[in-house]
Amino acid sequence: MIDVPRPDPDTIARADRALVRTVDALSESQYAEPSQLPGWTRAHVVAHLALNGDGLAGVLHGAHVGRPAPMYASPEARDADIEELAAAAPADLRERFLAGTAHFGEALAAMHEADWEGRFERTPGGPDFSLRNVVLMRLREVEIHHADLGTGYTADDWPADFRAILLESMTKRPYPAPFDVRPTDLDHTWHYGPAHEDGSGPVVTGTSAALGWWLTGRGAGEGLTSDSNDLPEVETW
Repeated sequence: MIDVPRPDPDTIARADRALVRTVDALSESQYAEPSQLPGWTRAHVVAHLALNGDGLAGVLHGAHVGRPAPMYASPEARDADIEELAAAAPADLRERFLAGTAHFGEALAAMHEADWEGRFERTPGGPDFSLRNVVLMRLREVEIHHADLGTGYTADDWPADFRAILLESMTKRPYPAPFDVRPTDLDHTWHYGPAHEDGSGPVVTGTSAALGWWLTGRGAGEGLTSDSNDLPEVETW
């Protein structure tokens, strides 16, 4: 998992405000329409964001009061809860989304610096993660799934600081072979996959938005070029 500097609270607050505006603008019929994610409607995406906010708020609150808590009870419970909430009336789903967003903001505001030490489990007995990654985890959920809603907000609308955070955090994922990405709009090159001392591995270029969208397993690499003529293999985030 990621270990990059914790994003500033203003960054997640800005992302939340933009997402809330989009969700507020959804008509009842739009909730049932397909999102950009295979098999998920927009209601599924909104439900996931609501429950993710609640889950990460619980993690932060547990750390703050000294009672560590997992993010979800189990993978099965997480999936079932998303399905159940996605089937709710749009007005009820919207209220639950707003509540989850608020819960996370309140839990984040209550954290003291010492509370960030330690780790938490996504589900009991599963892999554990650094508490310092929670804000980054929520920020990625909000920004990426905002674009997944498919209502006009796209990767091109991601703020520049988030695009850099995303490209850096994605270096921590496993990849079968090494490659570099070189955004045309950011003055940095990121390396992915196994270390290579001989400079081997293709270099993928494009805008930071297009690179971030592709690195999360979305799209088909539109707008990207590789000096090997083939894009490396990446998994869906």
